[in-house]
Amino acid sequence: MTVTVIVPTYKPDGKFFQLMNMLKRQTCKADHILIMNTEERYWKNSFMEGLDNWEVHHLSRAAFDHGKTRGEGAKLADTEILVYFTQDAVPADEKLLENLLKPFHNPQVGAAYARQLPAEDCKIIERYTRSFNYPDTSRIKTKKDIPELGIKTYFCSNVCAAYRRGVYEEMGGFVTRTIFNEDMIMAAQMIQAGYGVAYAAEVRVVQSKNEVYMQQRRLNFDLTVSQEDQPEMFAAISSESEGIRLVKSTAAYLIKQGKPWLISDLLLSSGFKYLGYKAGRNYKHLPPSWVHRLTMNPAYWENR
Repeated sequence: MTVTVIVPTYKPDGKFFQLMNMLKRQTCKADHILIMNTEERYWKNSFMEGLDNWEVHHLSRAAFDHGKTRGEGAKLADTEILVYFTQDAVPADEKLLENLLKPFHNPQVGAAYARQLPAEDCKIIERYTRSFNYPDTSRIKTKKDIPELGIKTYFCSNVCAAYRRGVYEEMGGFVTRTIFNEDMIMAAQMIQAGYGVAYAAEVRVVQSKNEVYMQQRRLNFDLTVSQEDQPEMFAAISSESEGIRLVKSTAAYLIKQGKPWLISDLLLSSGFKYLGYKAGRNYKHLPPSWVHRLTMNPAYWENR
């Protein structure tokens, strides 16, 4: 299978350099690497030293959109498989691309995504959240899994994900105007159309963030706004029960680890996430000034 790697960047740093270094070492080489870079002044060609078949396309910050920018990258590619990374996702080994392609031997699979491992500096609650959301068992999710998995049936993450180009184009590509969550929207479309989305646990990237409470609230606000804007896919599936299950499971884990005092931090961070979720559910009824305070992406709302 032919492969194009597409990476949106903004102020790329050491993690991006590590990502490029790991792409050099892959047992399965990418045929083409496309960098969709926001703001040319932050770009250095030295990031790509030692790599062939790459090109960079610059855009302004105002022109960036999570779905549209990734979709423009797809239009520049001519390979069978489109692989997306975020700039801070570092492959854990040299077989990432090789293993990421394996699910596509099943013709039903339209997309596949990687397991995300916590970085060394990741705090215990976020570390457990990663293991909860990214278990060590692979599976292919289809429409029949909705009664069991609920909202997680549609989960997919462009931190590291691959798409079968033909199916991607059949779905019309990524939504061209979205605040966030273009990957999950695409996965939902594929599943509703009868395709499968593969979670490939043997495909591993290191990526995690120690977000503070306000960042968690803003992230959940934007995530929920993206779902509210796609009611045909998400209205019938609640995500609240999955959130409650995560909180209960994390609390039990903290007790088992002998750190029950961290439950207060868990409850506080969960409260901020829930506030973001509820605000996102009702964003159409909020004053614009409130929305600008709640979002991670104020530029998105300026042109809405």
